[in-house]
Amino acid sequence: MAPAPGPTVGAPVRRLTVLYDAECSLCTHVRDWLLRQPRLVPLELVPAASEEARRRFPGLDHGATLDEVTAVGDAGQVYRGAAAWVVVLWALRGYRRLAHRLSTPKGALLARGAVLAAAKWRAGQRSAGGNAYRRVDGWVYEPRLGWIYAGPGCDDGTCATG
Repeated sequence: MAPAPGPTVGAPVRRLTVLYDAECSLCTHVRDWLLRQPRLVPLELVPAASEEARRRFPGLDHGATLDEVTAVGDAGQVYRGAAAWVVVLWALRGYRRLAHRLSTPKGALLARGAVLAAAKWRAGQRSAGGNAYRRVDGWVYEPRLGWIYAGPGCDDGTCATG
């Protein structure tokens, strides 16, 4: 459950911000589940790579936060992947014991396996068309037309293809 190295190592966590992929059905399901859980530490859930996330955490690699769950502590601690899931569970009233177990060497293997399984499921969803088009990449969904690329250079509705 160790945060990334830096000046915040050892600082207490009094609040967590969880960055999640708002266009991933699994991620939004987990977000909704987290919102229903009693907490020992306040959680804020913010879409990864959103304007809000970029404003609050300018030093983060926001592209990476779309690929790997990221939690940020109030003192600047950054947790990624399995460590992020463990610290989020630690913040929940009913899951702190489990978080302590998952923070052991053997538990960390289980936590990492769960995160890898979720990543594999997400990748399968993308390759099957479930999340192939992402707003953050410049795609917009028009109900009558489907997904349309409206990224940089497409303001007039025409895009150069490479």
